[in-house]
Amino acid sequence: MNLLNKINGKWIKKFSYPLIIAGPCSAENKSQILDTAKNINKDYVEVFRAGIWKPRTKPGMFEGVGEIGLKWLMDAKKKYNFLIATEIANKKQAEIALKYDIDILWIGARSTCNPFTVEEIANTLKNTKKIILIKNPLSLDINLWLGGVERLINKNIFNIGLIHRGFTIYPSKTYRNLPCWLEVVNIKKDYPNIPIICDPSHITGDSKLILEVSKKAIDFGYDGLMVETHINPDNALSDAYQQITPDKLTDILNKILFKKKNNNFNEINLYRTNILEIDKNIIYLLKKRLNSSKLIGKIKKKNNIEIIQKEKMLELKEYYKSICKSINIDENYIQNLFDIIHKKSIEVQLK
Repeated sequence: MNLLNKINGKWIKKFSYPLIIAGPCSAENKSQILDTAKNINKDYVEVFRAGIWKPRTKPGMFEGVGEIGLKWLMDAKKKYNFLIATEIANKKQAEIALKYDIDILWIGARSTCNPFTVEEIANTLKNTKKIILIKNPLSLDINLWLGGVERLINKNIFNIGLIHRGFTIYPSKTYRNLPCWLEVVNIKKDYPNIPIICDPSHITGDSKLILEVSKKAIDFGYDGLMVETHINPDNALSDAYQQITPDKLTDILNKILFKKKNNNFNEINLYRTNILEIDKNIIYLLKKRLNSSKLIGKIKKKNNIEIIQKEKMLELKEYYKSICKSINIDENYIQNLFDIIHKKSIEVQLK
């Protein structure tokens, strides 16, 4: 039996649909936590979140307040009747979160990348009845993501869900992390028992795009959203650009729930969105290719080398042909495409 089929997803049925998790990227001080929690709309939001330990890309950045932040979260829980969620990145943080009886724990993207780390966390959480969410790894590696889920199941943990926060594939001017919707929706198709929550804040990296991405997630059948919400986003100590105010969150959720009730989505929209993502990737790669052609042109000019080299062109054509055969794609289609690409490359080198 596939381990993933052992998850029944009953835990999420205890919440409203869609499940909304909201709160600041980082806990910064007690008043910030309580003020944010106070102003979040309780009609929509059932889980309050905040990062306590913040794994940053470079040292010297704000890395969280640590254990004291869990006390502030518990104060928010008691005062405003939320369930509380926070990220754990390693065994020690898992132990501390359990000590404070935090309701929902999620394993962050950087931790998911390391099977050793996930295994240590799973050992620490063994037999827990708490809800454990696992974010996708930074790379587009679905097996690594689901492998993390299997490690949790092996430790008798079954209240599990996935958080889709986007993938780091190539730099994008649109999103901070690429959604790759089709790959994630395919998980939903294969394992409808596993709840999937979308994190539009980390996908977009831009508060202006959160509504757009949140709508798509609900259209594509996601079970909930995790939205970074801060009482004063402009002064946030981490990820200020992707956080929204509680009032803005309410406005977004009003629009999403209206769309859900009047939803005419069909599967073709998913594939159109996927094609658009692929097209953006192609355009980005073509730009990189032209930059390399320009540098080759400079080297050829400096060394008095002919721009057009027929033998090299023939060699490339044979190379492309072999690739086409190996993946079963029309050779003429690809050859016509590369004729256009090579023509532009020669033009750039001649300049």
